[in-house]
Amino acid sequence: MSIAWNDYQAGEFYDELISSPGNARKPAQKLLSYLKSLSEQEVDARRLAAEATIREMGVSFTVYTEEGNIDRAWPFDIIPRVIAKNQWQQTDAGLKQRLKALNMFIDDLYHEQKIIKDGIIPEFVLKQSSNYRAECEGISPAFGVWAHICGTDLVRHTDGKFYVLEDNLRVPSGVSYMLENRSIMKRVMPEVFEKVDIAPVGDYPSRLFDTLTALSPRAIEKPVVVVLTPGIYNSAYFEHAFLAQQMGAELVEGSDLVVQDDCVYTKTIAGLERVDVIYRRIDDLFLDPECFHRDSVLGVAGLMRAWRAGNVALANAPGAGVADDKVIYAFVPEVIKYYLDESPLLPNVETYLCYDDKQRQHVLANLDKLVVKPANESGGYGMLIGPHSTKKEREHFAALIQANPRNYIAQPTLALSTAPTLVGRNVAEPRHLDLRPFVLQGKDSYVTTGGLTRVAMKKGSLVVNSSQGGGSKDTWIVDTEGGAN
Repeated sequence: MSIAWNDYQAGEFYDELISSPGNARKPAQKLLSYLKSLSEQEVDARRLAAEATIREMGVSFTVYTEEGNIDRAWPFDIIPRVIAKNQWQQTDAGLKQRLKALNMFIDDLYHEQKIIKDGIIPEFVLKQSSNYRAECEGISPAFGVWAHICGTDLVRHTDGKFYVLEDNLRVPSGVSYMLENRSIMKRVMPEVFEKVDIAPVGDYPSRLFDTLTALSPRAIEKPVVVVLTPGIYNSAYFEHAFLAQQMGAELVEGSDLVVQDDCVYTKTIAGLERVDVIYRRIDDLFLDPECFHRDSVLGVAGLMRAWRAGNVALANAPGAGVADDKVIYAFVPEVIKYYLDESPLLPNVETYLCYDDKQRQHVLANLDKLVVKPANESGGYGMLIGPHSTKKEREHFAALIQANPRNYIAQPTLALSTAPTLVGRNVAEPRHLDLRPFVLQGKDSYVTTGGLTRVAMKKGSLVVNSSQGGGSKDTWIVDTEGGAN
């Protein structure tokens, strides 16, 4: 017997595939019909084939532990997540709108700061932002774009609609796993791709390369693009190498580059070769020891001088992380209205700002019901998930909030959507998930068709980050009539 779909219980949450026991939502009907046709042995064979493919392809990520860095195989579930094309088209438009407004906001902050002078965002919010870089003031990147690559985290609520959970504008990661997930699925379930109209995702590397080359300060036919990595011990090194290889760009470390006469060069066997565009995967503070951390060996001395002089393009630009701040996130609907004179196409999750006395009192009185996040952490670290917390943890967070209220926001504990996930041999249970699509902006805009679906593999858990035990699924945008239900 195969998976017992008639016994699958989605419960109180919106399930991405199943509308009622044994019945699929319209976009997933062909998929479920295919899955039902598989025997127990066939399901297990595909699961094992996926695991073998991951090992063969070397798809891995690094987890930092007290014992040291551990390289792990990418955790992957063979039951994909399915989204209707018509709903995705609305989401696509909302993501482009959001990144356009955020880039206008960042550019304003490093120039006239009109949004602050007009009282839309309090001045102290900017002054206390840990990601504002005074070194970037007055610089005008090509096309007025600072964040060329954005990974926006979306969640689906009980109403079936997507909400923005947060924006990642510094060095967003995960797109390589989105691409590898599709490669794995095509290997282990090739026949289903003949039956279902699934939007492709494979054009991302070429789109990224086009976005980067358009930034070149030199008007030459083949600008030199490099991917700057911190090195093999970085948790996202697999992705850095993957994207460099896919784009046909050089993968370099800081020691491979040198700045002369305010231009950047890469060291080659034939001598120095000028670099036009750097896709940097290093945090701001490690980019240039002349400008930021003096002891950084990851960056390139003089890089900021070359960028300020307009002789090299950096993507994402230093300073873009000022809009990564989770306090700024709460203002994004106002940011969109201010710069674009439009209503947001994608809603935010309700957010409480702990610097506001009234909102802080509400948060402190309801810590057992809320999710509390520090303003500038990522990866699921430093959070309090109220319903799953202990009294001691809540007391600790209350003290943190009161000591530095500007540094914390709180949000309701969301009823995140679920999807069937294999948890044992041919046993599928609902697991919570989110979605990180990737948005490109430069001369043109582009949104991946779908994105990286991350899954909380532990029953009842809301933490989807791979570094904390999460897994992943392929994301299918399916062309079908009848809407997203």
